[in-house]
Amino acid sequence: MGTDSVCTENQMNTKIPVAMLVAAMMLGATSLGRAEEAAKETGTSMETKAARDARMAWWREARFGMFVHWGLYSGLAGNWRGQSTGSSGGMEWIEQAVKADTWEYAHEAIPHFRPEPGFASEWAALAHDAGCRYLVFTSKHHEGFGIFNSQYTDFDAYDTVGRDLCREIVEAVHGAGLKVGFYHSVIDWHHPQYDYDAANKLPHPRHGQPSPNGPRNHAIYVNYLHNQVRELMSNYGPIDILWWDFSKAGNDGPFWRSDELTAMVRSLQPAIIANDRLYDTPDIEKEDSSDRLRKWTPAHGDFTTPEQTVPATGAPGVDWEVCMTMNTSWGYSEQDAAWKSTPTLLRTLVDIVSKGGNYLLNVGPKGDGSIPEESVVRMREMGKWMAVNGDAIYGTTASPYGAAPW
Repeated sequence: MGTDSVCTENQMNTKIPVAMLVAAMMLGATSLGRAEEAAKETGTSMETKAARDARMAWWREARFGMFVHWGLYSGLAGNWRGQSTGSSGGMEWIEQAVKADTWEYAHEAIPHFRPEPGFASEWAALAHDAGCRYLVFTSKHHEGFGIFNSQYTDFDAYDTVGRDLCREIVEAVHGAGLKVGFYHSVIDWHHPQYDYDAANKLPHPRHGQPSPNGPRNHAIYVNYLHNQVRELMSNYGPIDILWWDFSKAGNDGPFWRSDELTAMVRSLQPAIIANDRLYDTPDIEKEDSSDRLRKWTPAHGDFTTPEQTVPATGAPGVDWEVCMTMNTSWGYSEQDAAWKSTPTLLRTLVDIVSKGGNYLLNVGPKGDGSIPEESVVRMREMGKWMAVNGDAIYGTTASPYGAAPW
């Protein structure tokens, strides 16, 4: 299906053609053969097809979720010491962009991170009204700052603002009738034992510089990673999604003791659905990420995650989700005005769903937790369209047709 055929500004509240409804509601099944091969390779016990289908059912039905990137970087808003760091690109990486020491970064960023009461309910209401069925938010991004209350560090929200922001969000999202997930970075620019020389395939602000605290012990950091994930899986009730980020070849899988980590997660949250970014994820941002789908293996995660790009086609037996920004930054940037229009966002949603995928659309709240008005307007407009056309999105499977000639 060609994306240009879906929606114009004047069609957002109009029923879409029957042909499109049919094209968006056919085909698609999981591949038991892939799962059997993965079980043989890893020696793990194999989940039956029926059990996997039951566990994945709500996620496959949902099709549309809201992504939230929120941390210390949000208060900086793309500025460093009063100067803009640019008008495009990921401002959640600002610490890396300015090559700041973690303590220097914390000193600059913490005063700007002051969440207002009730922010979590506003997030949940917006996601619900937009027609999203789930919300995934950053429990910890690469900066290392935890939104949750952790006994293993004081570099977290509870010790900084005196509130367990993670609990507020989880309770608000579940209270709105939505599923909830944690985005959790395995990278950590704050922890003193995160060995950035050993993790040389992954970004770090101090690459090329000696460690200020002497030699680092990667095993100590991995224990810390596991302990914090155990907290997240134990202290917040049912968690529906675990969205790892990210790994590269040589710094993936066993580098994080991934089998042990995954087993622990499954033991605490048996119904959870996890992506595959504990492992190397090539081609996630290629113009055509169809190869990314074909390289997926169930031994690495329940679904794979093309980023900022829509595959030309889906792949039978592969669960996948496109994550995408509304402008060019995941974290809040007051300079980034490159907003996609609502019709563009809706065309993208239908394009993805027609190929059998999910759409995880990002918002980047400010340091006070408020979502920029540009994002609010677009999400509400999408919600109006979904209220009319949701049957063409929810519970659909991949179209059996190729790209239309128009």
